Amino acid sequence: MPWISCVKEGRKRAASSWFNMASLPPLKLAVLCLLLALTGRLRAEPSCIAVYWGQNGNEGGLRDACATGYYKYVLVAFLNQFGNGQIPQMNLAGHCDPNSGGCTFLSSDIISCQQDYNVKVMLSLGGGIGSYRLASKEDAREVAHYIYNSFLGGSSSNRPLGNAVLDGVDFDIEGGSRDHWDDLARYLKAYDTPERKVHLSAAPQCPIPDYYLQTAIDTGLFDYLFVQFYNNYCRYTSSNAATFEQIWNQWVSKNVSKVFLGLPASPQAAGNGFVEPDELIKNVIPIVKRSEKYGGIMLWSRYYDGIYGFSPRVKNHVCPIDLSFASSMRIKPLTMI
Repeated sequence: MPWISCVKEGRKRAASSWFNMASLPPLKLAVLCLLLALTGRLRAEPSCIAVYWGQNGNEGGLRDACATGYYKYVLVAFLNQFGNGQIPQMNLAGHCDPNSGGCTFLSSDIISCQQDYNVKVMLSLGGGIGSYRLASKEDAREVAHYIYNSFLGGSSSNRPLGNAVLDGVDFDIEGGSRDHWDDLARYLKAYDTPERKVHLSAAPQCPIPDYYLQTAIDTGLFDYLFVQFYNNYCRYTSSNAATFEQIWNQWVSKNVSKVFLGLPASPQAAGNGFVEPDELIKNVIPIVKRSEKYGGIMLWSRYYDGIYGFSPRVKNHVCPIDLSFASSMRIKPLTMI
């Protein structure tokens, strides 16, 4: 283990250190090295921020977003036309035209995000503008089949983002019909394999139950919920803290792995619900961190985050408290040679 190596190295190289580690008793030296190892582990933890990318051509490239080190999840938005017999279409605003093969270059960006920066890249369905609905259970199966072959681990001669395999699918359903989203979740999750997991996330509005997605969320198949605590009565304000906490507690009681606090990344990003970074750190994060299901924050969007600089101001404060590493380690008696 690294901290045991530290003990041995401390005795061998004490002369070059700013203090004499070899002069410490073995147990104190072991404790010191354990603390140093734990500190390094905590500093190395990835970000706990999810962000939507794709709806403004001035927000920079996908790889550039991942390279900032701010994000753990990037949600590529949106596949906003599908279902009910429609030809699926994707909208990436001013970036490129995925429907004419103009976005296949993003494959290298996606792979770089995943391999170089340890970021999960997911396809987001829906959005506020588009034409999407599921007409039947069979329609949901066909849409899942299309998504799997066009964006996930399947194969197709027409993959809008190239050959890169995305990590999963996000449901940002804000219109159309409320029917069969649970069926779509089941069909997509059925593509899970031991070698490659299909992650599912949903971005419901904070009022509970969510009109479009509650039935799907209640399946228990979703890994993450990016709950939109903005443009709604349950947004956080200093005078609305009790209502905010009540609604938050309802969401974290759901059968889901992690729940993220969804926020606008600047005052201009939403009609209401923006929380100043200092207030978020001081007053809001302590509330949401009380739940073991708290996963971090979600931001709309990369464009507004780039302008306002929200992520760099909060990134060191929004991760859940993870003591699993520390609790799993035990100091054992050492035999010093």
